[in-house]
Amino acid sequence: MIMIIGGAYQGKLAFAKKMYPDITWADGTICEEAELYSCEGIYHFHQYIERKIRAGETVDDLAEKLIDRNPAAIVITDEIGYGIVPIDRMEREYREQTGRVCTKLAAYSEKVYRVMCGIGQVIKEV
Repeated sequence: MIMIIGGAYQGKLAFAKKMYPDITWADGTICEEAELYSCEGIYHFHQYIERKIRAGETVDDLAEKLIDRNPAAIVITDEIGYGIVPIDRMEREYREQTGRVCTKLAAYSEKVYRVMCGIGQVIKEV
């Protein structure tokens, strides 16, 4: 697995498409769960998690499922844990759950990039 993280609008997807030009992508804002396990890469992964939480579904085992069913996936997600802690309970839950899932995926990943201003930096490589 490869993870690509960074702030919003920092060029993560463009960076990924340049590094891995010939893969199939799923968009976390609209994809179904089955697509997570069949695609080669997923972007807006944090928004997939948000949709699940807003629908009242749990993401407790999402990292384990993704690792088990699609261990070679490229996962692109925004870093959403910085800044002011939201007042809204759902927003806090979404940020916390996204952090927990992504921490597990990063621990499993063979490579993790952090992208800022379109420039990727390897922060983990096994």
